[in-house]
Amino acid sequence: MQNFDLAVIAIAAAAIALLYNMVKIVPQGWSYTVEKWGRYTKNLEPGLHFLIPVMEQVGHKVNMMERVLDVPSQEVITRDNAMVQVDGVTFFQVLQPESASYEVHNLERAMLNLTMTNIRTVMGSMDLDELLANRDKINGQLLTVVDEATDPWGIKVTRIEIKDITPPRDLVDSMARQMKAERNKRADILEAEGLRQAAILKAEGEKLGAVLSAEGLKEAAFLDAEARERAAEAEANATAMVSKAISEGDIQAINYFVANNYVDALKAISTAPNQKVIMLPLEATNLMGSIAGIAEISKSLFDKDSK
Repeated sequence: MQNFDLAVIAIAAAAIALLYNMVKIVPQGWSYTVEKWGRYTKNLEPGLHFLIPVMEQVGHKVNMMERVLDVPSQEVITRDNAMVQVDGVTFFQVLQPESASYEVHNLERAMLNLTMTNIRTVMGSMDLDELLANRDKINGQLLTVVDEATDPWGIKVTRIEIKDITPPRDLVDSMARQMKAERNKRADILEAEGLRQAAILKAEGEKLGAVLSAEGLKEAAFLDAEARERAAEAEANATAMVSKAISEGDIQAINYFVANNYVDALKAISTAPNQKVIMLPLEATNLMGSIAGIAEISKSLFDKDSK
């Protein structure tokens, strides 16, 4: 009886083992390879699957999701013999689980070594300045090379990013001094340009001021000449009137002419800078008579005009 119980237990255990090997549930984002008598036959997609016990078994469980692989820091010698520390990150995805399982051993290690080797190759062909200024170009070249190399493995490399490029300390100090000198140079250029622009604006302002001053002097001279012309014209008219009156025998015109010259002479004497006190005998009655003569001439002219 005891032996019978042991046999039942053994049969039950064997049935459970067979059932476990026969029923397979593949989770989302994974793919299983199936081997029949040790030979690859098919892939199991996410879901419930049944295998033939003993004959079929799961060979590899492959992660089909996009994965990230950290590339550790390494030293790279550039074309101009500068030593830099470089690290990065690689993104890839398995497209063909059978190739990733049977075409390469230890996929992630192979990916890591391939990426590090190509980083040294690509970056070693550039100068340091080009290396620091063209990170996108480096990423593009690495992506092309590594993706082509991993194509037989059923891998799609989606991105390769260089995270840090660290030059030696003395080189960093030298670059800092160079950038400081460049900034000082730009500041001096801007300052000189500002002074130049200020000088140009000042010269243009002075030029405009001189032009306006010359225009003002020209206008003043024109007005002064016009005033003198009008005064001369008035004087000529007065002289013509007096001459006409004299030619007609008007004694008052002669008195006007004499009085006018008399008054002008007195004015010149009184305004002389070297004369302080003037003592002259004046005949007031003659002067008054001359002024009266001027009035008579003006009256006679007005009477003629009215007629």
